[in-house]
Amino acid sequence: MKFAKGIVVVSAVALAGTMAAATLAYAASLAVGKKLELRVDPKAMNEERAALWKKFGGWCAIKDWHPAIANCEESTNGGAKVRVLTLKDGGTIKERLLDEQPNFYRYEMLESPLPVKNYQGQFALTPDDDDEDEINFAWSAVFDANGKPDKEARDTIDGLFKAGLDNIKVMAATK
Repeated sequence: MKFAKGIVVVSAVALAGTMAAATLAYAASLAVGKKLELRVDPKAMNEERAALWKKFGGWCAIKDWHPAIANCEESTNGGAKVRVLTLKDGGTIKERLLDEQPNFYRYEMLESPLPVKNYQGQFALTPDDDDEDEINFAWSAVFDANGKPDKEARDTIDGLFKAGLDNIKVMAATK
């Protein structure tokens, strides 16, 4: 896969309608969204999108690209896919897959040492609406602070998203 020069920096992204529905369902008070724009050959958009999703989009692929994740174990619980992420500092995060479609998944956090509760997130890869030579990884979540001020909870999730997307940017540029 060949990426054009000029991978664009991570920037804030508007939350999708799915996240608005999650906000209503959970009445979460905080939201974070980040996106990563990658330049691609518009003539090979579908092929590059498929290759990017294959590398970065699987339910447990996060262990291969997020710098804070040491391991991911996937299982099924009551018919739902669950993953347990082992953090490099030894902590664990347990998440359940809520919805999975081509180039998209939505999930909820069940257990975590992070200062959040009522967390629902989504991860997607879509063509850019206004640039035919760009594709976007978008990662967003709604949640409430848990045991910490709102700003600290928001900054924690924002930092996790930024670290992950920054690493995808680096990894995508080397291929």
